[in-house]
Amino acid sequence: MSLYQRIHEQQGGAPVPAAGGIDGGDPRGTTTMPRPAPAPVRQDPVVAELRHRVHQQLIEELGPILFDRRIGEDDLRRRVQEQLLAALAAERVPLSAADKAQLIQDVSDDILGYGPIDKLLREEEVTEVMVNGPDKVFVERNGRLTLDTTVQFLDEDHVRRVIDKIVSEVGRRIDESTPMVDARLPDGSRVNAVIAPLAIGGPFLTIRKFATDPLQIDDLIRFGSINVNAARFLQACILGRLNGVVSGGTGTGKTTMLNVMSSFIPETERIVTVEDAKELQLHQTHVLCLESRPPNVEGRGEVTIRDLVKNTLRMRPDRIVVGECRSGEALDMLQAMNTGHDGSLTTVHANSPRDTLARLETLVLMAGFDLPVRAIREQMASAIDMIVQLTRLRDGTRRVTHITEVQGMEGDVITLQDIFLFDYAAGVDENGRYLGQLKATGVRPKFAEKLADQGIHLGPEVFSPDGTN
Repeated sequence: MSLYQRIHEQQGGAPVPAAGGIDGGDPRGTTTMPRPAPAPVRQDPVVAELRHRVHQQLIEELGPILFDRRIGEDDLRRRVQEQLLAALAAERVPLSAADKAQLIQDVSDDILGYGPIDKLLREEEVTEVMVNGPDKVFVERNGRLTLDTTVQFLDEDHVRRVIDKIVSEVGRRIDESTPMVDARLPDGSRVNAVIAPLAIGGPFLTIRKFATDPLQIDDLIRFGSINVNAARFLQACILGRLNGVVSGGTGTGKTTMLNVMSSFIPETERIVTVEDAKELQLHQTHVLCLESRPPNVEGRGEVTIRDLVKNTLRMRPDRIVVGECRSGEALDMLQAMNTGHDGSLTTVHANSPRDTLARLETLVLMAGFDLPVRAIREQMASAIDMIVQLTRLRDGTRRVTHITEVQGMEGDVITLQDIFLFDYAAGVDENGRYLGQLKATGVRPKFAEKLADQGIHLGPEVFSPDGTN
């Protein structure tokens, strides 16, 4: 039994469902000092030319089998190694043992993996890889961003080949007519690429990694991102079928939190997820995953998030989980929440709970309907029960800073009430790490009665600022 489950059940809570996994938005923070910058790699032009030549030769010889799914990974790697050794022997270029081993590794990574960044993607502590050009690869480790001078591409074409390989694996394309693309790696890691003519000095490639060991609620508690009482409160809200919005800036861990909250949904319910690129990892049995589709070469065939949200209403969902609202689909999501799909969840880019409502208001207007502002606000006040705000602090940690109840309308204003707040007043330690924790404000939410009607009872210790009765 996990830490959270033990504490939760000791305090009289209901058994906790198994927690799910997350995307690359790892909220874990650390006081580990950043590594010293490694010595830069110097490309030998002779070796670089040999590498390019051998790479092209192997692509021509092995092209048909590289994407043959009937061939196992081990068998494919063995064939590539055999052909590579034969090609190097035919070249007759004098190489030291170290240079030869490095060349074999580099060409193997190019053909079987993702080139120079392949080793970064295998590193557990790396959470983000940013390629700003052939010789500028930035890496985020433990919340700290550094330039990795040991990783370089040969040239812009080399970066472009890696990008082409990534996007082709998920049936997408990138060219001058569509120079931007969102994609994902086989493990679910999020990918964004931009090429010329939009990328000056590029191409640019950004990869947010999925954690190999998905984070669960225990991890968020251990990292200090959330406390046990707040976790109990969120679990009760999900089991009580309250509608929630997870908000925060870029890289604050919104999808992480959405995934962990979704893991509380009972196994007996039918869940439909809608995303631009599949990132959520729900472990319930009855989950249907939908993914948007960009237009084809002729500009046809596009399927937007909004199209998918509309379609979910015909799929008899108990819960709708939208990876992110960023356009007119916000209106369809609010309508779904208001028409019997209680317990639905989504995320929004915003810096505070109040900003979240303003952002949703703007997104609803993007749907193209000339709706009165008051009508939009009434929809939001009726549909949304709570907002979970995440913030990335200066020390690199990602924390839940607000859990806020949406209480209703007073005049033309939506009233909010903070149930949990992050304690900034605790200050920072000698390493610059925040000492504060998420604390209850002492206010019991209005929807506690709704939860009680469904047999979900939260004791007074959950809402006590010091966690006691």
